Amino acid sequence: MWGSPGLLLTLALHPALAVAPARDYCVLGAGPAGLQMAYFLQRAGRDYTVLERAPGPGSFFARYPRHRKLISINKRYTGRSNAEFNLRHDWNSLLSHDPRLLFKHYSAAYFPDAGDMQRYLGDFAGRLGLRVQYNTTVLHVALDKDRRAWNGHYFVLTDHKGRVYRCRVLLVATGLSVPNRVDFPGSEHLEGYESVSVDPEDFVGQNVLILGRGNAAFETAENILGVTNFIHMLSRSRVRLSWATHYVGDLRAINNGLLDTYQLKSLDGLLESDLTDLAILKDREGKFHVTLKFFVEEAGTNQSADAVTLPQDDSDNFAMRVAYDRVIRCLGWNFDFSIFNESLRLSSGSEFSRKYPLIRASYEAKGSRGLFVLGTASHSVDYRKSAGGFIHGFRYTVRAVHRLLEQRHHGVAWPATQHPITQLTSSVLRRVNEASGLYQMFGVLADVILVQENATAFEYLEEFPTQMLAQLESLTGRRARHGLFVVHMEYGRNFSGPEKDVFFYDRSVGHTEDAWQSNFLHPVIYYYRHLPTEQEVRFRPAQWPLPRPTAIHHIVEDFLTDWTAPVGHVLPLRRFLENCLGTDLRSFYAESCFLFALTRQKLPPFCRQGYLRKQGLASTESLRRHGVESGLMQDHAAAGQHLRDRGQQPGDRRPV
Repeated sequence: MWGSPGLLLTLALHPALAVAPARDYCVLGAGPAGLQMAYFLQRAGRDYTVLERAPGPGSFFARYPRHRKLISINKRYTGRSNAEFNLRHDWNSLLSHDPRLLFKHYSAAYFPDAGDMQRYLGDFAGRLGLRVQYNTTVLHVALDKDRRAWNGHYFVLTDHKGRVYRCRVLLVATGLSVPNRVDFPGSEHLEGYESVSVDPEDFVGQNVLILGRGNAAFETAENILGVTNFIHMLSRSRVRLSWATHYVGDLRAINNGLLDTYQLKSLDGLLESDLTDLAILKDREGKFHVTLKFFVEEAGTNQSADAVTLPQDDSDNFAMRVAYDRVIRCLGWNFDFSIFNESLRLSSGSEFSRKYPLIRASYEAKGSRGLFVLGTASHSVDYRKSAGGFIHGFRYTVRAVHRLLEQRHHGVAWPATQHPITQLTSSVLRRVNEASGLYQMFGVLADVILVQENATAFEYLEEFPTQMLAQLESLTGRRARHGLFVVHMEYGRNFSGPEKDVFFYDRSVGHTEDAWQSNFLHPVIYYYRHLPTEQEVRFRPAQWPLPRPTAIHHIVEDFLTDWTAPVGHVLPLRRFLENCLGTDLRSFYAESCFLFALTRQKLPPFCRQGYLRKQGLASTESLRRHGVESGLMQDHAAAGQHLRDRGQQPGDRRPV
């Protein structure tokens, strides 16, 4: 029906499709990412609409997490009044100009209730007047080729009532909503995280097996830990602790009670096995047994469950030889590809692309120009590397996508500020000490500093996708002709990992000369004489987030994440910048500039841009005397004293 002949038939059946005016932007989904993009589009005065299937925004949080406690931090106090800095530790707020729309006003809990998030998103959409069309379930998305369209085609969306929407750009913010399932014999007996009871009373005195090893699995276990006989957890991979991997999607401490009871030998336990090798059998009493798929296939489909061989028949020390009352599947979520026509080429069929759509580092679909994926579903760009799958990360990647669209379709260059070169050190220090986007999207977004001709000034661009660096000029409308700096935040390359001991005794680096060995998150500044090429970005050294630079500088890690120490942080940074530019970035008093003017052919930039324009730092008595003695200045102080000796004030007009 949706091939080329089918599309013609559809046009005939729906005449409105051919004449329906096209929106510039359609946003699919009114969750956090969809609302964040709607905010930026509205502030820019663009033509857009948001299509949402539920009667209100944030419908995901009406049901999930099942046990209602979010694992995103609601840190209301930091001891700082800087709003940008405070966003570093606010994992729930969206970006807006309204200080009332900060999540700290909606919950006092450090780990808030999911209902508070839904209420917050409702206010975010309502107070800002975002254009959201609710109760609109999009059932199909296809392409309509048209040379007049921005990207050579329109996106055609059909909803559950047969209404058709045409869009020049499609922004998909639907999240991950399809439960991940593993097909093996007996998988029909599993209860899913999305539907299992959340009442602990339903699990009293039971043996429970949980399949999965993420936060959903541990959240489920935490809820019933005190009423079950025991809980066994089975997964293919070892447990990954977020404090060890520095990845917020791994197991958080709030849910890890089962690890405690396991290691203290209190019956609960964790095991590793590939689920596709197993089978679940249900006996006459309704109990579930774990066996190998090989035994089930060997027994044949005609054999009863009681006749199938169990592992304990061969080994009486088999770890899972007990029977279970319930088996719960907590295996995460996948993207819903079902509504997208194959012509959009969102999936390649590989294991990873069954979970996430195929997108570029710019968040644009690899197979469809003009289709962008936002929010949780865009996490493939930084999966297990940064925070792009979570609100405190994707609020910044959404803004980056909006800036790319502004340049591509409206000729609005990427926002930048211009400064004299003397402010370079202070500009870098301000950003590494305050910026939230750099801090949360470490390794993914970076500030780019474009040096102007003769290193007299620079342009500062914030939070640009690092993997798109080779395309910076076309994506931003800015020129990188005279060199550039990239300001990045990074962990040590060998510091984190599920098997790493991140608490080793000499884990911190305190000496400036060892800054390159810093383990914890710290700023790294790359200098390039020329903009890297596509080939250099693609074939960069292993484990390097960027191509090999002309020069690189690590600002030594700091326990307080406060990179303002004059000797430890500021001085090494300034000297690095000076070496790259071949200039002196220090500030001088007017006296020093005066002496430089008499003794040097080339003055430092501060003197050229300040003192020679009568904007240097204040003069001193010593400099005044030099000026008088050299005949360049009148001795006004001496003249004033002479008047006072004659009984006159310096302002009097009586003759002397």
